[in-house]
Amino acid sequence: MNQMFCFQCEQTAAGKGCTGNSGVCGKTSEVALHMDELTGVMIALARASNGSITESTYKLLIEGLFVTITNVNFDVEVINEMTQSIRNERIKLGSADEYSLSDVWGANEDIRSLKSLLLFGIRGIGAYAHHALVLGHQDMEIGAFLVKALIAIGEKDFGMDELLPLVMEAGKVNLACMELLDKANTTTFGTPKPAKVPLKIEKGPFIVISGHDLLDLKLLLEQTEGKGINIYTHGEMLPAHAYPELNKFHHLKGNFGTAWQNQQKEFEGLPAPILFTTNCLMPIKPSYADRVFTTSIVGYPGLPHIDETKDFTPIIEKSLTLGGYAEAREMKGINNGSEVTTGFSHATVLSVADIVINAVKSGDIKHFFLVGGCDGAKPGRNYYTDFVKQTPKDTIILTLACGKYRFNDLDLGEIGGLPRILDMGQCNDAYSAIKVAVALAEAFNCDVNDLPLSLVLSWYEQKAVCILLTLLYLGIKNILLGPSLPAFVSPNVLNFLVENFGIAPTTTPEADIIKLLQK
Repeated sequence: MNQMFCFQCEQTAAGKGCTGNSGVCGKTSEVALHMDELTGVMIALARASNGSITESTYKLLIEGLFVTITNVNFDVEVINEMTQSIRNERIKLGSADEYSLSDVWGANEDIRSLKSLLLFGIRGIGAYAHHALVLGHQDMEIGAFLVKALIAIGEKDFGMDELLPLVMEAGKVNLACMELLDKANTTTFGTPKPAKVPLKIEKGPFIVISGHDLLDLKLLLEQTEGKGINIYTHGEMLPAHAYPELNKFHHLKGNFGTAWQNQQKEFEGLPAPILFTTNCLMPIKPSYADRVFTTSIVGYPGLPHIDETKDFTPIIEKSLTLGGYAEAREMKGINNGSEVTTGFSHATVLSVADIVINAVKSGDIKHFFLVGGCDGAKPGRNYYTDFVKQTPKDTIILTLACGKYRFNDLDLGEIGGLPRILDMGQCNDAYSAIKVAVALAEAFNCDVNDLPLSLVLSWYEQKAVCILLTLLYLGIKNILLGPSLPAFVSPNVLNFLVENFGIAPTTTPEADIIKLLQK
């Protein structure tokens, strides 16, 4: 195949797949084809490893998987350098094997569907493993599964009997990976504590940091301390305000903007530089291209990149040159709120478990809704705002990931001293929601599916895919998923998920709330 084919994200063209010269995400067909080549080389490296994995192979695979996630890297040169590094590693193992991903795209639709679920799932796992690795935490068993999964994706003779168990195993491995990342974050930055985060921008020089990498934020805070530069989080960096080792920096002032898909509008005219540490980067508009910097595995043609030395001097100098706003600016969330709250990790919620349990027993809390996941630009996502607004006053909304920007500035009041909206963190922090659900099930001596808990999820990219696989591995049923179902799920695979797990598409907030409250 000499043309682009990609259907890994939620807003893929016509709900079927991006073809032609560019994808909806903005990557060119050249980038897409080179990403396929990179994936094929990773499959070849997995084959050459004979099922074993070294620390070098582990690092290369998780970087390669992460860089192919939607809205991470648009730079062909960087992708090709990574491809060559993986090819060199394979050659060192004595293999000349190559693999073409067109064999996957051209397979029987059910096999293609299962291999896609597996591939996109391990891309998400690779991202979480990368976040943990930069903090010094790795798990070679996770790496061994990545090798196993890549080998399976390259097997022409594998059918549903071989692939379905691997898809479920991906959910199990992702759970271990999220637990590893949770440990890495809390041992490095402390246990998150609830924090109210202002949306106001102070006058003077500032830097906006986006993505998910908390270590990059810490290094930036250290290098800007005492220089008269304020730091503002953006997108999935918001939960950083809850970590003691980050919150202690007085020049970490607040949060700028909303979810990732609004950046082209929100960065217009911004008198400050922006640092992207991971996804989600959108194609850069010329009007602010001189202010955007990348680091880690993020890349975009023509943008300055901060390498592994993490010397942020160019960003600091740019911030001082631009000068920031002459006067403080009162910013607002999507629903006109002036602040948002974050930091309700599993440790925080479980520390008041007795209050929560007693509130359920007394009837003060009738139901929990987990409304979270990825945000995106596709029409229909206002569903999540309307859903949260219409939830009864005796219910609690747990949320995480950037989908929360649809409603996290709403003031829905409290129950027993707890805000009705509890932000549990990044998509990386889905482990917290799982921990809370399991703990509540144990407290009430019941199965998680018997709790007054409903999951209403939004998805966009591949980290959401591996989280969904984890929920399926745990046997959690009757999940509502939107705003549309994955294009890479074939009718037969979808029927399997419906029959075995009760997965259903979102409909309308009114109808879905009535349905879920009958649980």
